[in-house]
Amino acid sequence: MKLVSVNVGQPRIVETPRGQILTSIFKEPVEGRRKVVQHNVEGDRQADLTVHGGPKKAVYAYPLEHYSYWADQLPQHPLPFGVFGENLTIGGLLESEIHIGDLVEIGTARLRVTQPRMPCAKLAIRFERSDMVRLFWKSGRSGLYFAVEEAGVIGAGDDVRIVELDSSKVSVADVISLYTGESADTELFERFMAAPIGGKWKEGIRERWATS
Repeated sequence: MKLVSVNVGQPRIVETPRGQILTSIFKEPVEGRRKVVQHNVEGDRQADLTVHGGPKKAVYAYPLEHYSYWADQLPQHPLPFGVFGENLTIGGLLESEIHIGDLVEIGTARLRVTQPRMPCAKLAIRFERSDMVRLFWKSGRSGLYFAVEEAGVIGAGDDVRIVELDSSKVSVADVISLYTGESADTELFERFMAAPIGGKWKEGIRERWATS
């Protein structure tokens, strides 16, 4: 696996039909090496800490492989690295092959997988499409969040290595399939409930499971 691009951005005010919104979804690739610290990447800042950022969602990564899918789905839209709001564009880091709780090493930083991305309205703003959140959910291509286990320095071209596998072996894709109801696998559900996942995913999936 390889880190293809490091992308950062600062909060900006965007005019929308519903008024002004502060967002940091507009990320741009940067050259050279950047520090990764407890809550973000050097030069980056989250706008709304209620839904992005914090220790469990410090760094957002998106697989390079998904760009070809979106190029087919959105042929008129430019797709520079960082367009999905990701800090890290990574080749080979697929949701089906990385697990909640896995520890990943990039450069001198160590990052712990915490959860998938829950798409929000900022994606619709970035792509200027009211249906973008729905398309993102439908695609199953969520990307994933990291917590910063050890601060360090990273740069495009760095190898990405999984240095520790979580024992629950629940992939990021598994979480999405449980959340959407695509999977009704009881054994997977039990492993998921034991996984060290961040956010409100357990609460949401437990509620769905109870009513299914």
